[in-house]
Amino acid sequence: MRKFGLIGYPLGHSFSKKFFTEKFAREHIEDCSYELYPIADINQLQSLINEEINLAGLNVTIPYKSAVISFLDSLSDEAREINAVNVIKIRREGEDMFLSGFNSDISGFRESLLPLLGCRRGNAIVLGTGGSSKAVCRVLEKIGMNVINVSRNPGTRLITYKDLDREIIRGSALIINTTPLGMLPDIDSKPPVDYDSLTKDQILYDLVYNPERTAFLIEGEKRGCTVINGMEMLRIQAEKSWEIWNDESL
Repeated sequence: MRKFGLIGYPLGHSFSKKFFTEKFAREHIEDCSYELYPIADINQLQSLINEEINLAGLNVTIPYKSAVISFLDSLSDEAREINAVNVIKIRREGEDMFLSGFNSDISGFRESLLPLLGCRRGNAIVLGTGGSSKAVCRVLEKIGMNVINVSRNPGTRLITYKDLDREIIRGSALIINTTPLGMLPDIDSKPPVDYDSLTKDQILYDLVYNPERTAFLIEGEKRGCTVINGMEMLRIQAEKSWEIWNDESL
């Protein structure tokens, strides 16, 4: 029995176990299971892998997408470029073990966004600076958008929410929330944006998928924006994870 799972903390919000359990049943994959592994400290990773001897792959979520890299033996080019990993492939050869890191968030975000975006380009506002934000920014830059990265604190190539004025908001085709604000159970929270500056020509994308309609997206709906949550991205990146775990060339 091959085992797969998700590490992060906390994991009460995750749909990954449901997704893979249903996939295994639907596709008659009988030799696999998927579990949640909430670890309060990334240093628990090594003991988890040692104890779960049938563990063949992991997904990685908040807050470990960058912290996990120091435990890995190799990185894909995309994971190295953005310094964020959300897929670990585990290969065991006798007493030896080899951990490889990949990023499927990039594929998930790109493939879920492009049909919605069409030929629109220009400015894109990215709220947050975590591991998911890095994947989002890479995709946006690759497709020719000018990224405006927003953080609570000032930094290199960053602006703060105080700097995010009406002119910047009105001049952006796309606003993406990569923070956990609005995620269950804190469903009333949302990024501190001037929502009255939104127009019906804009797209609001929230990487949060639970609840389906976050407070951020509801504000966009009120003003006629096109809105999308993170569920399609989750589905695509999960399928990409499965491909990575089963590709013998990786």
